[in-house]
Amino acid sequence: MRSLGALTTWPVGEAAAGVLVRDQGDTPTMSVVGSEGPSDRAMPWASVTKLTTALAVLVAVEEGTLDLDEPAGPPGSTVAHLLAHASGLDPEGTAALAAPGRRRIYSNGGFQILGDLLAERSGMTFGVYLGEAVLEPLGMVGAHLDPGGSPAAGLHGTLFDLLALGRELLAPTVVAPAALARATTVAFPGLAGVLPGFGRQDPCDWGLGFEIRGNKRPHWTGQHCSPRTFGHFGQSGCFLWVDPDVEVACAVLTDTQFGDWAATDWPLLSDAVLAELGRGT
Repeated sequence: MRSLGALTTWPVGEAAAGVLVRDQGDTPTMSVVGSEGPSDRAMPWASVTKLTTALAVLVAVEEGTLDLDEPAGPPGSTVAHLLAHASGLDPEGTAALAAPGRRRIYSNGGFQILGDLLAERSGMTFGVYLGEAVLEPLGMVGAHLDPGGSPAAGLHGTLFDLLALGRELLAPTVVAPAALARATTVAFPGLAGVLPGFGRQDPCDWGLGFEIRGNKRPHWTGQHCSPRTFGHFGQSGCFLWVDPDVEVACAVLTDTQFGDWAATDWPLLSDAVLAELGRGT
């Protein structure tokens, strides 16, 4: 895709990107319609890790190992609150700054609690559970979580792995479509909060582990991505978004930390991808 050539103008050392499209018909097909840069170099995913952790929790819920409505985190909080950054915990997860369900406070610590709870219930380390429940079934052979790695931000993987995750989010296989649909619908609607790197948003829409674009301005996805677009970006300079309205996923990995360059260049790339495909709002 010509639009992916924009990566060569970014102020980064190395970057890779790919675009997936799901086409409907008698037999729906999934295609990588464009890629740029190395597809086999593992790079840190930072907070994009949360997408795989959310899938692992959803698998555990379907297995009966966890329940979205069971208590977890500070008093009054549940597994769902932690996934949706609505537990009231501060970013580090060391103190409650608000009652559950009152504010959207982005919390890495909340995801650490989820990882610890899943390890306790499953009888295996979080990394092992993540591998068996998500990474291996999706063929994410280059993705790995270091021993003791954070469920919030500890995954490393290749562009191939990130596209495999995008494929799952376009057409789920490790969880039921209804479970993914619930997780990518706004949880605890109407909460205001701060989207890291992009300031206060009201509302600051989030699903169960998946950030939802909604009507946030500014935002890291494109202006022509639908409000239902979901995904995550990472401070390591990577992102994955999925627009279910047009059935497109876009993945990017770089070796350069998120900064002003990303806040400017990522939305431009996303809009250019949708324009080249003739899709988007």
